[in-house]
Amino acid sequence: MTTTTPDARAAAPGRPGPVPVPLRRAVFLLPAATALLAGLDAGLLLLGLPAPVSADRLPFVHGPVLVLGFVGTLIALERAVALRRPAGFLAPALLGLGALLVLSPAPLRVGQGVQLAGAAAVVAVHVALWRRARDGAVLVQALGAVVAAGATVLWWGGVPVPLLLPWLAGFVVLTVGGERLELARVAMGPRAEPTLVLLAGAVLAGIVAALLWPGPGTPLLGAAVLALGGWLAAHDVARRTVRARGLTRFTAGCVLAGYAWLGVAGAVWFVGGAALEGPRYDVVVHTVFLGFTLSMVMAHAPVVLPAVLRRPLPYTPALLVPAALLHASLLLRTWAGDGLGLHPAWQVGGAGNVAAVLLFLVLAGWSAGRAARSAR
Repeated sequence: MTTTTPDARAAAPGRPGPVPVPLRRAVFLLPAATALLAGLDAGLLLLGLPAPVSADRLPFVHGPVLVLGFVGTLIALERAVALRRPAGFLAPALLGLGALLVLSPAPLRVGQGVQLAGAAAVVAVHVALWRRARDGAVLVQALGAVVAAGATVLWWGGVPVPLLLPWLAGFVVLTVGGERLELARVAMGPRAEPTLVLLAGAVLAGIVAALLWPGPGTPLLGAAVLALGGWLAAHDVARRTVRARGLTRFTAGCVLAGYAWLGVAGAVWFVGGAALEGPRYDVVVHTVFLGFTLSMVMAHAPVVLPAVLRRPLPYTPALLVPAALLHASLLLRTWAGDGLGLHPAWQVGGAGNVAAVLLFLVLAGWSAGRAARSAR
C-alpha cells in the first residue's frame, strides 16, 4: 500500500498546485504600490503640476496614504514574515485595504477605521515578537507601531493631518531606528540597546508634548529627533561600510543621507517650533518622508524584498541614479524652493522627487525580472 503526501496530491494531474509563497506575499504589495502611486499623483497635484488622476480627495489624504498605506504595509509585511504565523498577515492586509478604501469613493471614515484596525494588528504582531525575544530593537519598533496606532486614532477622530505630522514621522523614525539596531547591533556596541530605548522614549514624549502643548512641545520633539538621528549616524556601521563597493556602499550611502535629512527636520522643529503650514511644513514633511524614509526604503529594498518575497533583487549600479536624483531634487526643493522662495525651483524639485521614486521602481523591477529570467 502506498501513501500519497499532501504535497504529492496537490501536484497530481488535474489538481491545482498550492499558490507559491512569493505570489501569496506579493499580493500584499499591490495595495502598497497603489498607495505609493496615488501619493505621487497627489504630490503632483499639490505642486500645481499636471497629474494622471485629479480626484478631489487625493490631496487631503496624501500623507496618511503614503505613510500608513505604503510604508506601513511594507513594514507590517516584513514583520509578519518575521513572526512566521498566518495571523500576522492580517496587519498588512488591513493597512493595504484601508488605503484602498481611503482612496475610493467610500466614506473616508470607513477607510480610516480599517487602517486603525490594521495599525492595531501591527501592534499585536510586535507584542508577539516581544514575547518571543525581549529585545530592545523589537521594543523600539513596537513603540513605533503604537505611535502609528495613535496617529490612526487621531485621524479617525478628526484631527487635521498637519497636527498628525509628528505621529506619522515618529512611526517611521522609531521603526527604522529599531531595524538599524537589529542589523548593526555588534558594531554599535553593548550599550546600544538601552541607549536607543532611552532615545526612543524621548521621541515618544516629544510626540505627545507636540500635540498637547505645541509651543514648548515641538522644540522638545526636535531635540529628541536630533539626538536619536545623531546617535544613529555616529554609531551605525554604515559609517564604515560606505567605503566598500557595490550594494554595501549603496546601502550605506542611502542610510547616511537619510540620517542627514532627518537632522534637517529635527533642526526645523527645534529652532522654529510647530510647522503646520507653509515652507517650514513642506521642509519637515519631505525631509522626513522623502529624504529619510524613501532613502531607507531604497537602501534596504535589495535585501528586505528578497527575504520577504523569496525572489532575488540583484543590485545594479543603475540604482545610484534614482538615489542621487532623489537627494538632489529634494535639496533643490527645500533650499531654493522653500528656503529662497523660488516657486519654479520648488516645482522642479518636487517633480524630480516623483521621477526619482518612479525610476527606482522601474529599475528594481527590471533587475528582479532579469534575475528571474536568468534563473529559468
